[in-house]
Amino acid sequence: MDESDAKPSAGVTGLRKLWADHRIRFLFVGGFNTAFGFLMFVLVGFAVSPLKTVTGPALASIVTLLVSHLLAAVVAFILYRRFVFRVSGNVVIDFVRFESVYLIPLGANAILLPALVVWGMNQVIAQGLILITMTLVSYFGHRYFSFRRSSTEHRSTPPSADENAG
Repeated sequence: MDESDAKPSAGVTGLRKLWADHRIRFLFVGGFNTAFGFLMFVLVGFAVSPLKTVTGPALASIVTLLVSHLLAAVVAFILYRRFVFRVSGNVVIDFVRFESVYLIPLGANAILLPALVVWGMNQVIAQGLILITMTLVSYFGHRYFSFRRSSTEHRSTPPSADENAG
């Protein structure tokens, strides 16, 4: 008997079952993307920091926010579409829907971030606090709008039992 004949351990089977749940995949990919987006925010912030002396901290914060958002959004779109919601179809329509889910939180972020920075809060801490709220908004928006498929539209993989349940 070689290794390929061995049955997977109960732990491996449990992990596969867990991974089959789109909500678990969403949390995993969302956690990765939040960390990635936050890292982009910090790096872009360092890159545009000379802009603060020319435009002031509020405008520099908005530039940081928009550039880091665009970088993180492309990565998030690919990961959510491929690994979480596992859909196929028109990529452009999906991306437009995907970005539209972020318009309200991004707009709120664009108002809150500079305000918090001007009021003396550290830019990185302010952005960290704002990101917490975006998680719930993005899950429901992507689940029921960005990657929603009607019964006549094609999915690249059949939905799992947990996806049918709600």
